Amino acid sequence: MGGGFGPLLSFLATTRGGLDGHLVGALRKARSSVQSSLVTRVIGIALAAVVIIYLSPKVYALGPSYFLRIVAVGVALGAIYALIAIGYTMVYGIVELINFAHGDVFTLGAFISLPLLVTPFWHLTEETGGGWGIVLPLIAVFLIVMLITGLINVGIERVAYRPLRNAPRLAPLITAVGVSFFLEGVMYLWKGAVNLHYPDLLPSNRFVGGTFSAKDVIVIVAAVILVAGLAFFVNQTKLGKAMRATAQDRDAARLMGINIDRTISATFFIGAVLAAAGGITYGLYINSVNNGLGFPIGLVAFTAAVFGGIGNIPGAALGGLIIGLIRATNDGYVDPQWTDVVTFAILILVLTLRPTGLLGMRVPEK
Repeated sequence: MGGGFGPLLSFLATTRGGLDGHLVGALRKARSSVQSSLVTRVIGIALAAVVIIYLSPKVYALGPSYFLRIVAVGVALGAIYALIAIGYTMVYGIVELINFAHGDVFTLGAFISLPLLVTPFWHLTEETGGGWGIVLPLIAVFLIVMLITGLINVGIERVAYRPLRNAPRLAPLITAVGVSFFLEGVMYLWKGAVNLHYPDLLPSNRFVGGTFSAKDVIVIVAAVILVAGLAFFVNQTKLGKAMRATAQDRDAARLMGINIDRTISATFFIGAVLAAAGGITYGLYINSVNNGLGFPIGLVAFTAAVFGGIGNIPGAALGGLIIGLIRATNDGYVDPQWTDVVTFAILILVLTLRPTGLLGMRVPEK
């Protein structure tokens, strides 16, 4: 009997040793993760303390009203960045494509909306703006432009990106750059390389001591409604669930009967819808657009998407909000010439400490 139990005891000892090894490895990994998280928090707190110490004299000197105004502008701009960043992150989360043309789709939405706003049919002029009478015409313009821009982006995906879906990653990346130049050229031939005046239709009433304006509130509320609608669509509808399944594992989603091509086209459509809404909102807020606007705005929005966690929709929204606040704070308290430097320096620092972004990266399974 002793001979019979020998191999069993040996197997148990070996198994126990293997389990102990795995357990020790897991504990070491967990301890390393905790230490890394602790270091990240300490560095983050130290940086926040440096920023507060540096800005506090200026904040005190310029007063609380100016600070609240900076916050209002930062949140409003951050809401616009978030609308664009979500398009970047949705496309990357499903097909792992950095769609550099997305910023130009944003500008295209603003360009398409211009003739619709000034057409006599709506009677939308700066003299008649600011009242409740512009609400329904503005909603109609939003819907029309979002539909047109979404269909254009679906066509771009079908013609330029779908044939290269299984090609090396460099091919669709270069194609995206080419599409960006193409759209920019089309807008140049259409309107020229000049700053176009966008009608100032939103009310300019100020409240809370003149720190907040009705424009700020309208822009923020519009962005919140669009993002909430997207969240409902992605989480509650059949197509939204198909998009989440495709983002998680494209091959498994195909085996479950999901039409991958239709799902990817829907992703491009929704991304363009949000970008077009962002373009109209930007025009109504800043009152100026040009054909080259897509590159700098798109770059900042892509930064926001990476900052929050590429492929992560809540992360893109959070990243857009934070980037908007950072840029507004630097413009208001430091020097606008350093805004891009500060923005990308903070991005590099965050990605060095947390490469997956603030809320983590979500990309398709291989």
